[in-house]
Amino acid sequence: MDISGPEEVEPFLSPVFEDADPDRAVLAVIGLGYVGLPLAAAFAARGRRVIGYDLNAERVLRIRAGFDDTGEVASADLQQALAGGLVPTADPEHLREARIMMVCVPTPITPDRRPDLGHLLSACAILGPRLAPGTVVIFESTVYPGVTEDVCGPALADASGLIVGQDILLGYSPERINPGDRDHRVDTIVKVVAGQGDAVVDALRRLYGGLNGGRIHCAPSIRVAEAAKVIENAQRDINIAFVNEIALICERIGLSVHDVLAAARTKWNFLDFRPGLVGGHCIGVDPYYLSHLSQMIGHEPEVILAGRRTNDHMADEIADRIAFRFREVCQEVLRPLALILGATFKEDVPDVRNSRTPQLARRLVRHGFRVAIHDPWLSGEKIRSLGEVEAINWPKSKDERVNLVVIAVEHQDFRERPLEDFVDLLIPGGLIADPKGMCRGLSVFPSLNYWSL
Repeated sequence: MDISGPEEVEPFLSPVFEDADPDRAVLAVIGLGYVGLPLAAAFAARGRRVIGYDLNAERVLRIRAGFDDTGEVASADLQQALAGGLVPTADPEHLREARIMMVCVPTPITPDRRPDLGHLLSACAILGPRLAPGTVVIFESTVYPGVTEDVCGPALADASGLIVGQDILLGYSPERINPGDRDHRVDTIVKVVAGQGDAVVDALRRLYGGLNGGRIHCAPSIRVAEAAKVIENAQRDINIAFVNEIALICERIGLSVHDVLAAARTKWNFLDFRPGLVGGHCIGVDPYYLSHLSQMIGHEPEVILAGRRTNDHMADEIADRIAFRFREVCQEVLRPLALILGATFKEDVPDVRNSRTPQLARRLVRHGFRVAIHDPWLSGEKIRSLGEVEAINWPKSKDERVNLVVIAVEHQDFRERPLEDFVDLLIPGGLIADPKGMCRGLSVFPSLNYWSL
């Protein structure tokens, strides 16, 4: 991969764009969520003036007070950013000050699993009237190839009355935020950049290279950068789907998929993916952007959609197999109580976007279970908002014991507990279901009913 570092370049494009010089321009970040706030904080911590805009006025107030409720930016780092130049605001008029805008809004899917560009179009409508000639607008949101230039560009032109490619210029630098990951941050990862012309690409290289020590890959076009981003998560989704399918096959023939993977992992080029529930804003969403584009151009994306179908239904498959095993060992229990441990989409984050735990809970309810959830990262109110479930603390007395324990998310809080803590949750004769094999040592407890993939 061609990773180029900072170097001396000619002044940026033309006198019209003098105020958009990447070394000194006022920046704006639109959307202060999982992607936008870390980006804004990283620039501001280096002394850049950054207008951080978000529609959620309450979130803006919490950020001003030094608190990020996504957990992505530590309080000390946020305080440093606020002191260095970050200006959080819910007033879009402040955006007029900036000459380089970075759009970091969500790109979800609709209920029928089609791209939902509503947040992007809303951002363009907000930005448009506040754009001055000589502004560069960079999109970081994940999209399918063509959206930046064919959808966002015209939307900005309509809202601003300016000419895209002449009065304002577009860039694209896809986000690579991994919630909860303290190693791969915006200032440590390679950033892909692309733009309308070589001068824009050079400007983005200088802008982002100042954050990450020049670890920049310059893509030959915006469409290439868009495509690279959307396939990153689609590839991971397909690999997890393969392992999930292998897990279901192994379970049917009485093999532990964890034993099988441990053996296969000894081969030097084996890809080490693990089975489990696939949620989150990226892996569970981005493949649908790619499949949508594929279908628009007349190609049926069989592999991509097959992977999505497998992962979309994995929670139901796991619930069905847990229910079957439970009835084998606990035939006489009516309206059994199930405790699901973990409701976020991955371990050690407060993020429930596209979490599969609610789907797992609904399926268990259909099998006749009453369902409660405990998650140390979520409030009771947040858990109850997921639907059809109770929210409880970790049970401490025999009166609070349950018939079924399902370990859905491997939070550190769970990993650090002794195995006896999980046994103590059960009414005698109950079942512990551990799809990901976090507590495989439980299988040696005498008379304990334990199930795993």
